[in-house]
Amino acid sequence: MVSISDPHRALAQDDARTAVSALYHQHWVGLVRLAVLVMDDRQAAEDVVQEAYADLYRHWPLRDSGKALGYLRTAVLNRSRSVLRRRKVARLYTPQPEMPNASAESSAVLGEDRLQVRQALRALPIRTRSVLVLRYYLDLPFAEIAETLGISESTARATASRGLTALTTKLKEVR
Repeated sequence: MVSISDPHRALAQDDARTAVSALYHQHWVGLVRLAVLVMDDRQAAEDVVQEAYADLYRHWPLRDSGKALGYLRTAVLNRSRSVLRRRKVARLYTPQPEMPNASAESSAVLGEDRLQVRQALRALPIRTRSVLVLRYYLDLPFAEIAETLGISESTARATASRGLTALTTKLKEVR
């Protein structure tokens, strides 16, 4: 049994705290934006990202510390998809209340075009939405998208192509 006063354990905890803190300060905002774009819910996005960082801290050190950002992106996307799946199941068992229309002020602030793109993006399947957000929002190469989502690079390319076509079609219908 290792005592809490073990200097090696304390040093390892300090290393984990320092490394995860640095990642947190550099990438928190971008990861929250990624989750918001996938889930369309700021509070849930922050929760998902916080859980991903806590999980990273618990598993530190990684075999390859250089892949920590990829680990975080994958964790955020996986947790976001889990939240969306749970919501979908919950909607099956609860009646949908009528939502009030957005106020004129909020629509004006968001801008009509931006709102239409977000709505069209929200209508896409989760994997397609994830690929498009990673590619065109985070500007990741297809190889990194494939690694993050656990799919092949050709699948990432094909999904992005089909997703852009679907997004374009949806936006043309609206306009």
